[in-house]
Amino acid sequence: MLIVLSPAKRLDFAAPPADLPATQPRLGDDTATLLKTARRQTQAELRRLMGISDDLARLNQARFKAFDPQATDIGVQAALAFAGDVYQRLDARGLSPADLDWAQDRLRILSGLYGLLRPLDRIQPYRLEMGVRLKTRRGASLYDFWGDRISKQLNADAQGQAEPVLINLASQEYFGAVDARALRIPVITCHFRETKDGQTRIVSFFAKGARGAMARWIIENRIERPQDLKRFDRDGYAFTPALSTDADWVFIRS
Repeated sequence: MLIVLSPAKRLDFAAPPADLPATQPRLGDDTATLLKTARRQTQAELRRLMGISDDLARLNQARFKAFDPQATDIGVQAALAFAGDVYQRLDARGLSPADLDWAQDRLRILSGLYGLLRPLDRIQPYRLEMGVRLKTRRGASLYDFWGDRISKQLNADAQGQAEPVLINLASQEYFGAVDARALRIPVITCHFRETKDGQTRIVSFFAKGARGAMARWIIENRIERPQDLKRFDRDGYAFTPALSTDADWVFIRS
């Protein structure tokens, strides 16, 4: 069983534990190719492409220029570096080395710049959302750029798993980079909803936290079978069969 998450815009590059191992992203050649295009963007172009302020455009232009695609000892492990709502609940810095070692074979993070990351893959500071329409020789968007590469890597990662199923805890924007035609394993997407006054709805802030909480729960409990996900009950969520299908599992709390 594999689990996929989205990355986060907010980053935390505080030093990791000295004894924590670090690995290298596996789609590095593609990252280096994409970086060449990103570096050619002016501040104005980055501001328009990403919908960000002048200050953030200036910061990210500097990040692209400082990025060293050949470096193997720069950066922080991905699961520790991302610091958004999902990753606050995942709290990778609070996981044991054994937990992170287990997650290394099962947790994957989608990325606009890196394609697909493992928790211990070392990353450098960047910002490049998957939905950005950055034109490259491969097409008009990052979806075009990554093509079927992410799906092929997920297929390879699923080999040898007890149950080769992909648990989707990513946003629609990022999971759109997984080419469904090239993917050779079934997908289960988990949805988290809130109930109030008899109505259920998705609240983005809570849903993001729930994705991180479920990822941590899977790691801590060494969940290997998709059916065991139905036992997830953190923060009051409960699996709701009446609203679920084989491919979409709904968890609701009051």
